[in-house]
Amino acid sequence: MDVDTRLLRYFAAVAEEGSLTGAAKRLFVSQPVLTKQIRRLENDLGVRLFTRSRSGMALTEAGRELASRVPALLDGWDEAVQATGRAARVLRLGFLDAGAVGAVPEAIAEFRQAHPDWRVELRQFDWSEPSAGLARGEVDAAVVRLPFPGQASFIVRELSVEERGVLLPAGHRLANSETVEFCELWDEPFVAAGAETGAWREHWLAAEERDGRPVRVGAVTSRPDEWLGAVAGGCVALAPASAARFYSHPNVVFRLVRGVSPSRVGLARPRGRTHEAALDELLAAIARRLSRS
Repeated sequence: MDVDTRLLRYFAAVAEEGSLTGAAKRLFVSQPVLTKQIRRLENDLGVRLFTRSRSGMALTEAGRELASRVPALLDGWDEAVQATGRAARVLRLGFLDAGAVGAVPEAIAEFRQAHPDWRVELRQFDWSEPSAGLARGEVDAAVVRLPFPGQASFIVRELSVEERGVLLPAGHRLANSETVEFCELWDEPFVAAGAETGAWREHWLAAEERDGRPVRVGAVTSRPDEWLGAVAGGCVALAPASAARFYSHPNVVFRLVRGVSPSRVGLARPRGRTHEAALDELLAAIARRLSRS
């Protein structure tokens, strides 16, 4: 029987968290999607893995047996993937937005010059996966926006800080202002990431910086084109200052905001794994470039 390793990761998260809600936040997926995938795994195996109740998800005897074996299975698979990458001399680096990446291409060029037999793959993820592939085991390291859900599970080095501003419809009442006070935006409809992204969504809504005022969500998006389209359609969105250089729309303007915390860019990698010399050198080159950019 062939079983998708993603289903095993979903199962392990639910088993460890003891609830679909906690596991969904950890995995950056919606609860209905997670429920569907757990049922799929149960159907594939022909057994019940959990007993569901209001208090959470309790492992059945079959579930406990699988839970005792899955961590070793996944560790073995991850090691196999890493070993394959090492054999092929490939390093995978995740990122979310061009603004955060900044001078990373120059760092990669520097690394390639010193190590012409290695290949570096840049993989972009949308905002439904704020860890840029780390949580799914799809990359060796990632350039991330801080904070992101599950951050404590990784080794994170903060590299730079940039101001946040706001994207406004070109006809907005504040569009001609040089800067905008955040309190002037509190009642506006905001573009938000999906609820499953947790702390990431809250940060980009500045939910803790509104003096208790509730957030109005006008649109939910996960990609830059949707984001800009929602703003052009009447919403507003907080954005890093670099967004003005990398993303544009004829009906959208960017203005700096006073009264809101900045965006922090970090470099993250998994904990508990042997540091490969090549990856260490690549990350050191990236850190040098981003720290001075």
